[in-house]
Amino acid sequence: MELAQVRLLVTDFPRCYRFYRDALGLKPQFDAEEGPYAKFTPDGGGAGIALQDRTQMAQVLGELAAEPTGYRSLVVLRVDDVDRYCAEITRRGAVLVHGPAPMTDRMRVAHLTDPAGNLVELQQWLVPRG
Repeated sequence: MELAQVRLLVTDFPRCYRFYRDALGLKPQFDAEEGPYAKFTPDGGGAGIALQDRTQMAQVLGELAAEPTGYRSLVVLRVDDVDRYCAEITRRGAVLVHGPAPMTDRMRVAHLTDPAGNLVELQQWLVPRG
């Protein structure tokens, strides 16, 4: 078994697509700004983050039609230098809700939300795991 993707259900697909592509700088597999589906695979990884239009998925699972409240998920992305990356993405329009700041003596983190309300954690390991 292999993890292929984490799929986020979103209501405003074009806005979320632009957030992951333009603000976070992730590369989509193909141009699909209008949806209903797109996958972003970070450099150096096989699994990716996918976006799925909530309305389309609600046609399959009706209970998904209701918009959830609060944070929907936590997506974690590891970066080499969290301070530098946060400076880059805030210049491109991302808004941090926390950090960058130490989380433990081994890691620094920052948090932001995507346009659909999903929480994104950016983490930098200061001391290698293991």
